[in-house]
Amino acid sequence: MGNIAEEEKQQIPLLTPYKLGDFQLSHRIVLAPLTRQRSYDYIPQQHAALYYSQRATKGGLLLTEGTGVSDTAQGSCFNYLLTRSSAYEASCILPGFEQTSKLRHFQPNGEAPISSTDRGLTPLILPDGAVAAQFSPPRRLRTEEIPQIVKDFRLAARNAVKAGFDGVEIHGGHGFLIDQFMKDLVNDRTDEYGGSLQNWCRFALDVVEAVSNEIGAKRVGIRLSPYANYMESGDSNPGALSLYMAEALSQCGLLYCHVVEPRMKTIGDKSETQHSLVPMRNRFKGTFIVAGGYDREGGNEAVGENRADLVVYGRLFLANPDLPRRFELNAPLNKYVRETFYTSDPVVGYTDYPFLDEIA
Repeated sequence: MGNIAEEEKQQIPLLTPYKLGDFQLSHRIVLAPLTRQRSYDYIPQQHAALYYSQRATKGGLLLTEGTGVSDTAQGSCFNYLLTRSSAYEASCILPGFEQTSKLRHFQPNGEAPISSTDRGLTPLILPDGAVAAQFSPPRRLRTEEIPQIVKDFRLAARNAVKAGFDGVEIHGGHGFLIDQFMKDLVNDRTDEYGGSLQNWCRFALDVVEAVSNEIGAKRVGIRLSPYANYMESGDSNPGALSLYMAEALSQCGLLYCHVVEPRMKTIGDKSETQHSLVPMRNRFKGTFIVAGGYDREGGNEAVGENRADLVVYGRLFLANPDLPRRFELNAPLNKYVRETFYTSDPVVGYTDYPFLDEIA
């Protein structure tokens, strides 16, 4: 199958070019920062380079899986720190920086995971009543400890740029540490990081400011999930939280704001909701990226209706390393295999999904 004519591509919103800061993107299809757990002892392996190079396109944007900012930040010994490969130099690639905090089971010296609170997570129970996961009780960060965590993000950003990455994405969603500070249903602090919307968002904005000062705001993006309740980190008024962060981040001059759709309230498939990211999109003065259950039609509508500048794809991009080409040709998609999402196998469910020209 050959490429369609250039004039036809320009009628497909997802395939139109976009100027992202200093980066000229050739299309608007973004690889999601999927946690794949394929590193060993936090060390990136060659199969990780293969995974990202498979999904690289000239002028494409790749967001890597969660990358810990310090030795207390990893949620799994299969997550990784920093690497950059010449195999995907044609793409713009940003590591996603996270502090997993109370989700973490691998704290050094058996210490408690850090959090905005000392309230723990309830065990994960399967439908048959079996306990699927227990979570270590967290330790509430002392006020005087928070500047060190901010510094961890700043130094990690410096190291990422030194390693050859084009910038960094700060993970401020999905129940990780920044999200825990922002959400009033989990943040029960009484210091300057709790008690009001401004205070709940203070830690996130401290991190944004520090990282921006270190490597430049035009190299920094942030991911948020204001409507989600991942790992019991929910908010009583996500609409207000969304608009406050949109305004505050607009003043920071970030490269982009990447937001998870309200329909992705918990880990799993999308659900019905009356909420929309349009008010936040209208309030944020910069590149607005959306994620959460998009297919080809939905992504084209989001860009075509100006509800987003770029659209992030996770499971579809995992199962279809040539997803932009498949969208261009409106070709059939490989089906993803959920059971292999989080295995540690270096090939199965990771680098073995076929390209179009490999299918008989």
